[in-house]
Amino acid sequence: MSEHAPAFIDLERVICRLSDLEGEAARAFTIGRGDWPLRGLVVRAGHGVHAYLNRCPHAGHPLDLLPGRFLTADGLLILCSSHGALFEKSTGLCVAGPCPGRSLTRVPVEVVSGLVMLGAGVALEGATEPGA
Repeated sequence: MSEHAPAFIDLERVICRLSDLEGEAARAFTIGRGDWPLRGLVVRAGHGVHAYLNRCPHAGHPLDLLPGRFLTADGLLILCSSHGALFEKSTGLCVAGPCPGRSLTRVPVEVVSGLVMLGAGVALEGATEPGA
């Protein structure tokens, strides 16, 4: 995560306001158009912001089968609501459940002028196509 002030802000790459993630919250995002937009989740861990594809490495389906629910009740870990896999917020590493040692797929993000944005090198389409 980096924070700098660009000459302009590409609104298509904005995920949310940093303030939307107060209290170490998480939220889903969809960016891009077409058949395969980028579907992910963004999560706050301490002072860091991390993003991952919204895809369980065990089963390949979205982590939030219960819409918008990405975290354990105490907010300390990312939860796959289908199989109960638990992932570290800052690394995406599975620490419990059916896929220990595997990780969520990281999506580069940066904080720009208080906005959480998709990293400049990330394609807006095709990132979650099956088999990708």
